[in-house]
Amino acid sequence: MNNFIQPGKTLDFVAPAGGVVSGQAQLRGTVLHVPGASAKEGETYAGTIEGVFELPCATGTAWETTVTVLYWDAANKRVTPTANGNTKIGFAAAPKLAAAASGNVCLLPLV
Repeated sequence: MNNFIQPGKTLDFVAPAGGVVSGQAQLRGTVLHVPGASAKEGETYAGTIEGVFELPCATGTAWETTVTVLYWDAANKRVTPTANGNTKIGFAAAPKLAAAASGNVCLLPLV
């Protein structure tokens, strides 16, 4: 295949104002990714767009099953099962108790 470029699980992004911190999820358009390294504003960094990550989540809501569809609440920078006003990012990789402040999320590059 002469046209293959890369597997596509990571993509290069340019850090926005304030930069990015390794491991802290970032939303670009409709793509949530996790930076592999910290980067200052204007620097290029690799962000992973596919895989299972422990991410900050809204408390007060449990995910009783895996494969619960999940969304990114950009205003509060956390994962939620609430669709209204949020961006679809993937699904639950494991159940989460309502009191838990983080959960296992399977990111999928949704189009």
